[in-house]
Amino acid sequence: MPISERRKEIKRRRHRRKKLTQLSKRLQKATVSERTMITEKIRQLTPGGEVIVANWELERR
Repeated sequence: MPISERRKEIKRRRHRRKKLTQLSKRLQKATVSERTMITEKIRQLTPGGEVIVANWELERR
């Protein structure tokens, strides 16, 4: 039986949340170049990536 659209979206959300948790832990020890890579990964991971980057203050220069 095929999975419903709601279940697919829930699965996607859970994956995003898990991935963001992993990335936030990596950010604590990250160097400047690693921070930029992680920032790009966050932007590609989710449609609201820019909001997350702004909230985590990753665009400080």
